[in-house]
Amino acid sequence: MDTSLFQLEGKSALVVGGGQGMGEATARLLAQVGCGVAVADIKGGSAERVAAEVADMGQPSAPIVGDVLDDDQVPRIVERAEAALGGLDVLVATVGQASFAPLVDMKPEQWDRDQHFNLRYFFLIAREAARSMIARGTPGAMTCVSSVAGLQSAPNHASYGVAKAGLVNLVRSMAVEWAPHHIRVNAIAPGSIATPRIPATPERQERTREGLIPTKRLGTVDEVAKAALFLVSDLASYVTGTTLAVGGGWMAASILGVPSVPDGGKLDATAGLT
Repeated sequence: MDTSLFQLEGKSALVVGGGQGMGEATARLLAQVGCGVAVADIKGGSAERVAAEVADMGQPSAPIVGDVLDDDQVPRIVERAEAALGGLDVLVATVGQASFAPLVDMKPEQWDRDQHFNLRYFFLIAREAARSMIARGTPGAMTCVSSVAGLQSAPNHASYGVAKAGLVNLVRSMAVEWAPHHIRVNAIAPGSIATPRIPATPERQERTREGLIPTKRLGTVDEVAKAALFLVSDLASYVTGTTLAVGGGWMAASILGVPSVPDGGKLDATAGLT
């Protein structure tokens, strides 16, 4: 195999949510294969720490402090990434938040926040990145984090699931509209992943082994990062508009049923829809 296909020397990436978890792992991996990385995060200290690690690998880097839930900040985040790296070839967006409530009790503001936090922001940041790539006449690749929750439903998880399902369709639309400009857009659908927000506690690990995940373990942020690298690299040069499930076989076993959600509203960690 031509190993140069997954090398990104001379490329520039913006990783949104790059200060921790899946975004941090992706920023590091992109740097390891030669890519300059602008690390955007709402937490300035986290963005600076990861950007410094990228620089230590000998790659161009820049910390960008910004809130992608603020529509006015989105264009400036892309502009700052371009200015710092001299252009933009890759966008990876990992921002997301889950909430839980029965539909009959759900408040409209909870619904709206889930749509904004998981779907609207990606439309805005990807649109700005695409405008930049089109204006420069350069090809590009984008990947966002959806979820297995966007590929099947779970009780008390509707607003999050609908938003993640929206991402699945949004990347299809973007892929079709931007293909003439040589811009590829795909999504990753993680399953149960150990992250700083949802750590791999012994209890969660044990419930995972007893649950519906065929591999009987939690996934890691590094495994999600590897999927992101594949999708933005030339290994996936003919892949666009698709969603790659990274869930240890969760979707393959979904015929067995969905995890229960206790009355308190927290999703059972045996499946841990991300």
